[in-house]
Amino acid sequence: MGISLDGQAQQRLVHYCAELVRWSAKINLVAKAPLREIWETHFLDSLTLLRVLPPPESTQLPLLDIGAGAGFPGLALKAVRPELPVILVEPRQKRVSFLRHVIRTLELKNIEVLCGRLEKDSAEVEGHPLAVPLVTSRAFTNIAEFLLHTAAINPAGGKVICMKGPRAEQEITAWRTAQPDSPYRLQEIIELTLPFSGNVRNLVIFRKEGA
Repeated sequence: MGISLDGQAQQRLVHYCAELVRWSAKINLVAKAPLREIWETHFLDSLTLLRVLPPPESTQLPLLDIGAGAGFPGLALKAVRPELPVILVEPRQKRVSFLRHVIRTLELKNIEVLCGRLEKDSAEVEGHPLAVPLVTSRAFTNIAEFLLHTAAINPAGGKVICMKGPRAEQEITAWRTAQPDSPYRLQEIIELTLPFSGNVRNLVIFRKEGA
């Protein structure tokens, strides 16, 4: 996949995965699967975003992960890019408890977990105001709905990265039909193949225009 991680980043991912498997035996975090599949489906899939994040030496803008679930992609990215500010939004309390546990275990700083939902036309989550130039989600909803949810918190010039499978083009077509006046413009589609299964993933990147 062209990803190079230092030893500390690798160790953080290993500890994260161990906690994920341990907690999943008690609460429903991810579907039960062989360890190889868990690594590919959740961790390696999340790390596909490394190629589109700002470089470490640049001014750090926070990454917002909507519907973070068990921490994919936001917490996985934070584990390998600890200098990256991250905000995780997750409405389910058990998952929030897991996320906070992993953050403490890995001793990560500058990462926040908000327990709540982002509603359409809302610029806050549970009373916490948000204005974030880089937003992503792995399985929150379809592209059209997701862009409606992010519009109020994503300023002009901001980016939204949608993580999609092989049906990305159909969702893009549906978005264009449903929202011809959308403030977003499709900037780029990056197609990738996961290493074990050969499954196709698409990073669909949108840029928000000015008012």
